[in-house]
Parts: sequence; structure tokens; C-alpha cells
Amino acid sequence: MKNRFKNKFIVPDLVLQEREGGYDKGRDVYEQILRAALDLLIDQGYRAVSMRRVAAASGVKLGNLTYYFPTKEDLVRELLNAVISSYEIEFDAIVHEEDTTAIHRLEEICVLILEDIGTKKTTRFFPELWALSNHDDFVLERIQELYARARYPMVQLISEINPALSADQCETIALFMSASMEGMTIFAGFEKPFADKMPWLERLTIKSFIDLIVSMTPEDLP
Repeated sequence: MKNRFKNKFIVPDLVLQEREGGYDKGRDVYEQILRAALDLLIDQGYRAVSMRRVAAASGVKLGNLTYYFPTKEDLVRELLNAVISSYEIEFDAIVHEEDTTAIHRLEEICVLILEDIGTKKTTRFFPELWALSNHDDFVLERIQELYARARYPMVQLISEINPALSADQCETIALFMSASMEGMTIFAGFEKPFADKMPWLERLTIKSFIDLIVSMTPEDLP
């Protein structure tokens, strides 16, 4: 089975949202700070993301950094928002593709997610947050919000593929799909032992998910 989508998807590291008042003028500095925070988290872990270290890494004075992000929580919140926004844009483009079936579009989303897992950013960034969310309620809330936003396009497409399923059933299937794909990170992510198996895992994933959605009945998920 040839991979029809190979090298089609490149997810930007960050997508910044428009903000009110002073944002446009300071956009470059704002992005510079967030990129420095992301690099620190990827290369050294969440504990390295202190306000002072982010200021030093971004070349911005601490006082200027706190103008944009008064607290570390503000910085982390905006960092996670910028990361998930990049995926939402890609997912939205796929969901609204014309002249394609819902099955094809769902396949595209799965391939995007799995190929992205193979990047250094994703392999390092998300597991770091998973571990931290076990002990930090703020991070737990942010990461649950992040994944809920990421699952939404899958819920839409599952409903389109199998209209007999309820909204809650579609959400449950999307949750199962997300958990299954994210779980591959530790095994087949960047520099992981089975990274070379990812093309096979993509094929298994797509076939399994599509077969599941098409064959599922409302009675299967009471």
C-alpha cells in the first residue's frame, strides 16, 4: 500500500493569534519569547522554562518579558495555545477540502498526526507535558483543553462517515483514536526504537480506524 500523503504535511511550530492593543508593534518580540520557551522545553524539559531563563534565551530583558507575560502560567498558556493553533489550522484545511470523501479526509488527519509524532518537537514536547500534568493542575487543564480542540475535527468526520452514531459516541471513538495514535510516541517517535516502523503503523492505523467507524453501530457503544 503506497502512502498517498507522504511528505504532504508540515505543521508549523507555532501560530500566533491576533491580540488587542500593542500586539502588532511587539509581535516579533512576542514570538521570539514563545519560540525561546518552546526550544527550552524541547531541549531541557519543562523545569528549564523559568522566566529568567526564557528571558536570557530570547535576548529579552526580564522586565520586558513580564510586560508580555506577567507570570509563567501566562507564558505557558500562550505557548500551548500557539502550538495547538498550528494543528487546528491544518486540521480545518483538511476537514473543508472539496471533492474528497470524509474517509479520505480522516485518513489525512491520521497521517498528519502520525508523521508529526516523528518530529523532535512533538516527541519531546508532549510527553513532557503528560508527565507534568500528573502533578500540576494548571498543566493538566491546559493539556486537556488542547486535546479536546485537536479531537474536534475527528469527531466531525466520524459523524459524517457514520451518521447513525450519536455525538457522544463519535466523541468516544475520537478519544480512542487520539489515545491510540499518541501512544505511539514513546515507541515510534523521534529517535525511538521503532521509528522506522511508522509507515507500517500508519497503514495499520488507517485501516483499523476506518473499519471500526464504518462497522460501528449505536448498539456497540450504549
